[in-house]
Amino acid sequence: MSAEQDGRADPAAPLLSVKRLRVQAGEFRAVDDVSFGVARGEILALVGESGSGKTATGRAILGLLPPGLARSAGAIRLDGEDLTRVPESRLRDLRGGTMGMVFQEPMASLNPSMTIGEQLGEALALHSRLSRAALRDRCLAMLRRVQIRDPEHTMRAYPHEFSGGMRQRIMLAAVMLPRPRLLIADEPTTALDNLVQAEILDLMVGLVRDEGTAMILITHNLGLVARYADHALVMRRGQVVEEGGARDLLRDPLHDYTRALVAAMPRRAPRPPRAAVAGPAVLEARNLVVEFPGRRRLFRRMPPVRAVDGVDLAVAPGETVALVGGSGSGKTTLGRAMLRLVGRSSGDLLFRGQPVEATPRDFRLACQIVFQDPYSSLNPRMRIGAIVAEPLNHEPGLTAAARAERVRETFEAVGLPGLDARYPHQLSGGQRQRVAIARAIVRRPALVVADEPVSALDMTVQKGILELIRRLQAERGFACLFISHDLGAVAEVADRVVVMQNGRIVEQGPRDDVFDAPQHPYTRALLAATPVIEGSRGV
Repeated sequence: MSAEQDGRADPAAPLLSVKRLRVQAGEFRAVDDVSFGVARGEILALVGESGSGKTATGRAILGLLPPGLARSAGAIRLDGEDLTRVPESRLRDLRGGTMGMVFQEPMASLNPSMTIGEQLGEALALHSRLSRAALRDRCLAMLRRVQIRDPEHTMRAYPHEFSGGMRQRIMLAAVMLPRPRLLIADEPTTALDNLVQAEILDLMVGLVRDEGTAMILITHNLGLVARYADHALVMRRGQVVEEGGARDLLRDPLHDYTRALVAAMPRRAPRPPRAAVAGPAVLEARNLVVEFPGRRRLFRRMPPVRAVDGVDLAVAPGETVALVGGSGSGKTTLGRAMLRLVGRSSGDLLFRGQPVEATPRDFRLACQIVFQDPYSSLNPRMRIGAIVAEPLNHEPGLTAAARAERVRETFEAVGLPGLDARYPHQLSGGQRQRVAIARAIVRRPALVVADEPVSALDMTVQKGILELIRRLQAERGFACLFISHDLGAVAEVADRVVVMQNGRIVEQGPRDDVFDAPQHPYTRALLAATPVIEGSRGV
């Protein structure tokens, strides 16, 4: 009698085995005939664009498919146990203890009304008989293991008191506390800066290796796959189009779709020197300081927080200046302060050599912004044609016909012809970002501030947006302040790179000088934390 027949798992078999899995919504197959196995201690990457079926595959394993999607065929075995044949009560027993999942957005997974301590040990309390004191000790030990400095305070705090990276560490601690045999990580570092991303994944991989946990990493970031995964499956439209050892697959892809994904990785290409333009900078900050009031405690207020500390920065006509740094470095605050969307505490702002207060209307109309999350910055009740046309309300002498023609030209320029009657929710993430860019350029501004415009987009969509920004800038000649933590994206678009840390500029210079010969330790750390595919030029 085999081990499987007598109910025991075969130790030589994969911990997780998925055979011919199919997930459907009516006739639509979100996952179509997918098979793979994951061994103990192995990291398998599921790679593909949005809509490829990779997240649906991970959720099907846990039995957590959203309403409308259902598994229609296939077998899922965990340590020899067929999860498709067990009752829901058994799946609840397995989730959290034997199977864990780190979701893409930790703030949506953490209860804002409960302390971290109350949430951290929930799964462990359900799957063990530890005393309250022992449970607390285990929680504190795990918080220290994921490098949280003050675990005692963290246990008493609430989720909103932490940065995105800290919340992801807390989620990782909560998931790993019961020592699951299978960990599914769904885009666990999206929108985190490179340093925090590397720290989170190094911690995750370290815990997986130490505990012998099998891990499925769901991601669109091929650099992360090359650095951390043992094996990779490339998915497209619900099907596996290629699989193999992660590094070999990315170094020498066989399928056209995989080649397209690899080709979409940001690469630093030579750029012709930008011709100098006579005259003052479009926008300049001199000794700019931005302070925020400290948080109020029970009987006192904490000292103010200096987010931007004495910064000098100028953007010349037609120039692309990339402002880079980790979360909390002050780069977004600096960009917003230069547009007067955040009040400055001291310092001067000059628009074309004159104080911005001298020509406030001209300054407002000539300087536009593309926000990080286009969905939250687009009015869901307005059609995108009306959204893009709205800035033209402030342009005098424009007839209705000229206004309509300007909007049509702008939609053509950003690659969205004929979509002006749609609403934001009817567009993809990349299309919404194009609408945000269209709104910013429709008035033909002198400067566009692009705040993390590609941080949460797939590689192929990201490549299209970066090419769009470069093309529009070449055609229209506007200056660009490009704010990003993604050095790969910066390498594609920047003329000059400015590195911020703790509210101050620590290094700046031409793109190639900063990337090839970084002078500051923080810049070197950012570059070292940027994952690239071996053999590609990358950053």
